[in-house]
Amino acid sequence: MWQLREGSHPVLTDEGGAILNERTGRWVYLTPTAAAAVLLLTASGSEDRAAEQYGTRYGLSPERALADVRAVAAALTTRGIAGEPVSRTRWWGWWR
Repeated sequence: MWQLREGSHPVLTDEGGAILNERTGRWVYLTPTAAAAVLLLTASGSEDRAAEQYGTRYGLSPERALADVRAVAAALTTRGIAGEPVSRTRWWGWWR
């Protein structure tokens, strides 16, 4: 399941958007199509479902839509803003 990581705060519109990475204090700015991909990814939770909706919205072939959505997802994952949920363990859990 794809999602924005905790501490990532999106501001997304049809005209573009930005995501604040609370950990680094930096903003990542998005083009209108990248913002649409992020909206669809967060709504669907899956790259495949998001790509299907993205392709329909922009009139793209399924292969092109999937490549675009995966490129956005990979870029945000590389920056530590998004990706698979990270399991957290309590630091004191080892002695219980």
